[in-house]
Amino acid sequence: MSWEGYRFPFQEAARVRLVIFDVDGVLTDGKIRLDDAGREHKAFDVRDGHGIKLLQRAGVQCAIITGRRSALVERRAQELGIAWVRQGATNKLDALEKVLADAGMSAEEAAFFGDDVLDVPPMRACRLGFAPADAHPAVRRAADWVASFPGGRGAVRQMCEGMILAHGMWEKAIARRYGVRPEDCGWPSGR
Repeated sequence: MSWEGYRFPFQEAARVRLVIFDVDGVLTDGKIRLDDAGREHKAFDVRDGHGIKLLQRAGVQCAIITGRRSALVERRAQELGIAWVRQGATNKLDALEKVLADAGMSAEEAAFFGDDVLDVPPMRACRLGFAPADAHPAVRRAADWVASFPGGRGAVRQMCEGMILAHGMWEKAIARRYGVRPEDCGWPSGR
């Protein structure tokens, strides 16, 4: 996979105060696993989760809007300190308006990270739209930036790092604690 970090919309991203994530195909690989008892299982990437925590440390808030309902999503949101969660959203644009109202923000202060066609309307409504590398073609076309990695396998982490750089918070959120520079993570030097 090629590294596309240099195409990240840093200038626009610096104005984003809230990132809203879809779940299946963004925070997970999109697969829904059912065991013999009919229980649903999802796998969340720990590095994506750490990226969300780093993003929050940089002052950017996070929310979830998903079309499905799952207790696992509530649990993961609690683990990550994500306050606004809308599940069972058949109309993600309506859910977006509710999340923005709850957060006291406008769509101009938000970004939406989605992977399927039902994510296109909220992506277009927000200042920025992001997509994982394996998103539906229409979503990749609608996105302002497409990650180099697939959903549930590094796409969210890559976006979080780009947002942290855009906000000028790399030193505070990452470098002081871990001694890691942007170029160590594949980002262009000088950002």
